[in-house]
Amino acid sequence: MADFDQELDASGLNCPLPILRAKKALGAMSAGQVLHIIATDPGSVKDFEAFAKQTGNELMESREEGGKFHFLIKKS
Repeated sequence: MADFDQELDASGLNCPLPILRAKKALGAMSAGQVLHIIATDPGSVKDFEAFAKQTGNELMESREEGGKFHFLIKKS
């Protein structure tokens, strides 16, 4: 797994909360920093893909492990 600068655990939260929390976290971060998000909502996979496209941030990784979804987003 790649290095990251900040971690956001959005386990147990349903759409759109993981996205909103990620947006807030990324807002406080510097360009080039990486946010690791952990979510349990299966819908978050498509949500984060769309979020990355809309915001221009890079979705570096999207994977599922043990019922949890892990995302790495690099702030543009």
